[in-house]
Amino acid sequence: MDILPANRELAGAEIELINFSRKEYLLKDVLQEIKNEYDYIIVDCPPSLNILTLNALTASDGVLVPLQCEYYAMEGLSDLLYTISLVKKKLNKTLKVDGVIFTMYDSRTNLSAQVVEEVKNVLDKESFKTIIPRNIRLTEAPSHGVPINIYDKHSKGALAYERLAEEIIKRGG
Repeated sequence: MDILPANRELAGAEIELINFSRKEYLLKDVLQEIKNEYDYIIVDCPPSLNILTLNALTASDGVLVPLQCEYYAMEGLSDLLYTISLVKKKLNKTLKVDGVIFTMYDSRTNLSAQVVEEVKNVLDKESFKTIIPRNIRLTEAPSHGVPINIYDKHSKGALAYERLAEEIIKRGG
């Protein structure tokens, strides 16, 4: 497993890439050279649509969409799905949504349940069964600089992410 973390300098890439030709394909071209060395290549994107996210969508076979179980996140999902359809039409004909992952689910609120129900009504085949709960240990782990499976591997959040990983692997064959 190899990890290539980003840093603050990546934020300047947006400006530097303005004059590049085929700027939407830069990541795809680089990954094309190494893709046979890996079973999976995962690109984590910010929740904004910019040239870096466009590069990731252009280079990808599929998209996993984490969705906070909140109203505005659900509204943003329709915008993202529209963007994915545009990328599919113009830049990457093979791109597909592999699934929506419900996160920050709060079982004490009706809103979380409503968001899950509404999204599943629209995208049933594209949502994962595993739901990631709102969990204090999940919010603490990054402040300690470690992933949840190291910070507290027995927490509800860590166990949910473990189930999600198993579900993703199972779907992938």
